[in-house]
Amino acid sequence: MIYTVTFNPAIDYVVRLDRPLEVGEVNRAAGEDCVLGGKGINVSGVLRELGCESVALGFVAGETGAWLERGLAAQGLRTDFIHLAEGMTRINVKIKAGTETELNGAGPSIPESAMQQLEAQLDTLQPDDILILAGSIPKSLSQSTYERLLAGLEGHGVRAVVDATQDLLVNVLPYHPFLIKPNDHELGEIVGRELKTDEEITAAARALQEKGARNVLVSMAGNGALLVDEHGEVHRIGCPKGKVVNSVGAGDSMVAGFVAGYLQSGSYEQALRLGTACGSATAFSLGLATKEKIEELFGQI
Repeated sequence: MIYTVTFNPAIDYVVRLDRPLEVGEVNRAAGEDCVLGGKGINVSGVLRELGCESVALGFVAGETGAWLERGLAAQGLRTDFIHLAEGMTRINVKIKAGTETELNGAGPSIPESAMQQLEAQLDTLQPDDILILAGSIPKSLSQSTYERLLAGLEGHGVRAVVDATQDLLVNVLPYHPFLIKPNDHELGEIVGRELKTDEEITAAARALQEKGARNVLVSMAGNGALLVDEHGEVHRIGCPKGKVVNSVGAGDSMVAGFVAGYLQSGSYEQALRLGTACGSATAFSLGLATKEKIEELFGQI
């Protein structure tokens, strides 16, 4: 089974204006949508499109949390959220008016008792289950939270996937995650230099393997992606052609596609192809990738 963790899920209230936003004035929307999300939830959503079942874990609170939970169930996602006694699941306001203005909520505080509940859930995972940790850590939790969770899983045989930046990523490497997915700029920040060529990116990825990562997938926006797999092989892929209209969730979609592709084929090359198709399908769409768009782009790669 695949499990995703979203520490601070959100309801994105997306408001579209047909003219520039006027601060201090009444602005009337031309249209509006509510999008249920968070990085782990995005991964679960794309996995569903690929026919892979997952369970979305994390924390919800208040009436907004109940709404998010019902909405995900209506979309066909399995969830097993921990319900917090105080606070409310955050609402992020996204104003699209030529340029985009965002007002992101803080979300509820997560007490130690809730973290212990999450650890108890993870303790039931079985060998070869996959656990996907994606995104930042809320301010109410220690920045060592990822390390804490992976340390608790040592010896369980669970394959961990971590999509995070800087110290959050580097500090989990001693726990030998199955996959990490920095982008080329994040990888450059970790090794302390700008990476301009495939050779430089490959060398930096190998440095993270030496610290413990099994597979290093480096996303490179319009330049495609590069994978250094656990056997030492380097796989390089370009992107299908299309117009980028949305960057939100593209990295999450790539993670979902890679994991699904590997589970379905056992091939890192196929995993990279499907991951790239999924990331591009989201980038070329207003929302997350759909099965139809993924299949269309997969055929072009």
